[in-house]
Order: sequence, then C-alpha cells, then structure tokens
Amino acid sequence: MNKTIHNRRIDTIFVLIVFSIFAFSVLMVLMLGAGIYRNMTEISQEGQNERTALSYIRTKVKNYDSAGNIHIGDFCGIPALNIDEVYEDTVYRTSIYHYDGWLYEIYSDISLEFLPEDGMRISRSDHLTFAELSNGMLKVSAGDMNLLLSTRSGTEFPLTGD
Repeated sequence: MNKTIHNRRIDTIFVLIVFSIFAFSVLMVLMLGAGIYRNMTEISQEGQNERTALSYIRTKVKNYDSAGNIHIGDFCGIPALNIDEVYEDTVYRTSIYHYDGWLYEIYSDISLEFLPEDGMRISRSDHLTFAELSNGMLKVSAGDMNLLLSTRSGTEFPLTGD
C-alpha cells in the first residue's frame, strides 16, 4: 500500500511538472506573439503616417495649383512648401512644414510673423523633405516614400519607395 501511494505521488508530481512546462511554453508563445504584434503595429502606423502626410500634400497641391503660386521656401527657417494666393490685393500663404515630429500647416497674410508651433498639427511625421526638380516638378519625401508632383499641369506620379 505504501508503494501505491508513493507511485501516485510520483505520477502527480510528473503530471504537475508536465503541466508547468506546458503552461510556461504557452506563456512564452503568447509573450512572443504580443511583441511581434506590437512591432508590426508600430511599423504599420509609421507607414500610415507617411502615406497620410503625402496624401494631404498631394491634395493641397492639386486644389491650389495655378501658375507660379506653389514653391519651396521656408517658414521660420524651416523648409516648407508654400502656396500663395491673392485675395483683394493681399497675398496669403499656406505653409506646410515639418516641425517637432509633426506635419504642420499655417495659413496667414504673408506680412504677419508666426512661430512654428503656431501652425495646425496635421499628422505625425518622422521626416519630411521638399525639393524642386526641373520642369516645375516637386519631390516630397516622407520617410522612405516619395511623391512627385508637377505644379503646372497638376500631373501626379504614384508614391514610390526608395
């Protein structure tokens, strides 16, 4: 009888050890899966921020494109895409720029001065650059995505990755 009790204890201990190993394995797989999911979500969000910024700029350029009113310049020493409009003999400027991890826009009379943080936050953006190419082309880069726009004809080219 003593041997039977001893065998049951060994069986119980063995089952508990196997169950513990199984539970630990499940926990490790769940933690690994959660980490992978978190990383994939962050990567997806970064790509979404880039696409949102470029889409916003494309829409602005398409809506306000007329001869000579879109140009690369600066706003408070920060590179910016400037869109000028004349209304009742006053020039108004929309400046789109990257500041402190955000895509900003500010619309104002060009004779007024503002600070970069006075603009309206549009979208998170880790990196944004503007370049004027030949023949009225603009290149806007956000992260590893590029957008090419023609400011004269409104022709656009698809987003490309570098």
